[in-house]
Amino acid sequence: MHDAQMSYKQLPLRLYEMTRYSFRVEQRGELTGLRRLRAFTMPDTHAFCQNYEQAKEEMIRRFELSKDIQQKIGLNVIEDFELAIRVTKDFFEDNKEFIVKLANLFGKPALIEMWDERSFYFVMKYELNFVDALDKASALTTDQIDIENAERYDINFVDKDGKKKKPLILHCSPSGAIERVMYALLEKAYFMEKEGKNPLLPLWLAPTQVRIIPVSVEKHMDFASKLSEEIEKQNIRVDIDDDVQTVGKRIMKSEEEWVPYVLVIGDKEMESNELMVRLRETSDQKLLSKEKLVNEIKSKIESMPFKPLPLPKLLSKRPTFV
Repeated sequence: MHDAQMSYKQLPLRLYEMTRYSFRVEQRGELTGLRRLRAFTMPDTHAFCQNYEQAKEEMIRRFELSKDIQQKIGLNVIEDFELAIRVTKDFFEDNKEFIVKLANLFGKPALIEMWDERSFYFVMKYELNFVDALDKASALTTDQIDIENAERYDINFVDKDGKKKKPLILHCSPSGAIERVMYALLEKAYFMEKEGKNPLLPLWLAPTQVRIIPVSVEKHMDFASKLSEEIEKQNIRVDIDDDVQTVGKRIMKSEEEWVPYVLVIGDKEMESNELMVRLRETSDQKLLSKEKLVNEIKSKIESMPFKPLPLPKLLSKRPTFV
């Protein structure tokens, strides 16, 4: 952006980057699983703004975007996050109405840390913090009003009066580091288990979304394979447990692997148009046609990213990890 020519008419100018290898020089004892790492993957959105009023409007817009992204990921903004705001005293006094608006948009009380003097490159920063089972708070979503780096990197825009000026720069990670998102989802699954619920990942992220268990591999395998192909065509990850173990043991294995939908295929399913579907989330079983099953799954993963099954479809072809 140092070499870019910007006009006030083009602001706010928005940039997106995905840093595959962001690094922190962590000290001994500071690294903790997926919560705190030396290297991490960070989606970041920057916005170059003309003045504080434009920066505040942009921050509100990005705050709403971030809430929507977290909800779609599988984290409930109200239940799973606490809002923290770090701000200089001067900025707070001049913009109290804006900060109150941000807290109101969040929907519950926020923790405010106020500084008499600015110690960082920003005058205001907010964080959506996930509090884990050890009562440790970790920031996922964050946004900052940066007043220093335009000067440091000599970034300019031409204002209405024809003069060069320094933009304010916002730095927002709508989701937070990808590794920390996974940490939060796994911690949330632990909380679910403590409440007596079945732990699970969001459906869009489950490595296997549908598992098919043929009662008899010899008798029902062809039907199971054809069914899996029809479901796969809808961008749904499906595998087949073709092991020789009992149906009960294979169902238990699917539960251990947190598979959201499990279909047991026998003579009855081959002869009818309905499938007996085991739902991990509710521990219920219900009869669904293939079309209704696909529509239910598609409605839950709509607009979310899709990648095909990362392992062989047949469980007998996979290595066993002990």
